[in-house]
Amino acid sequence: MNICLEVFGDRWSLLIVRDLMVRGYRTFKQFATSGEGIATNILADRLRRLQAADIIEAETEESDGRRVNYRLTKRGIDLAPVLLELLIWGARHESADASCSLILKMEKNREQILAEVERRWRERDSTPLIPSFDAETARHLGRTQKQK
Repeated sequence: MNICLEVFGDRWSLLIVRDLMVRGYRTFKQFATSGEGIATNILADRLRRLQAADIIEAETEESDGRRVNYRLTKRGIDLAPVLLELLIWGARHESADASCSLILKMEKNREQILAEVERRWRERDSTPLIPSFDAETARHLGRTQKQK
């Protein structure tokens, strides 16, 4: 348990892993503009910590040597079952999140979802597992869900 708290002692580290795993994020800019409100200095620090813990790795993009893409390591992708359970737990207890109903559907297909996460990681497929919503869509879905 101590190692988990050392690596994930704050919300930002776990959100970065979530975004790599299910949103298909790869770049500093994607994390910084994800809508979570993380300060760039905190983001840089958490990315360094996750690299030091061998949860993620940084790879220089071949087409542009200045651009860095982040990727989960094998150790990082092994967190998929834990992260899926956390997402499901959160969806059960959070009524305003636009992606809650999608995550609750994932609950019924855990093994398929985990196999798909593993496949996407192995094949370096950054297609989001959970679609992103613009602010207006998220607000609309939140209102619709609250009305039910």
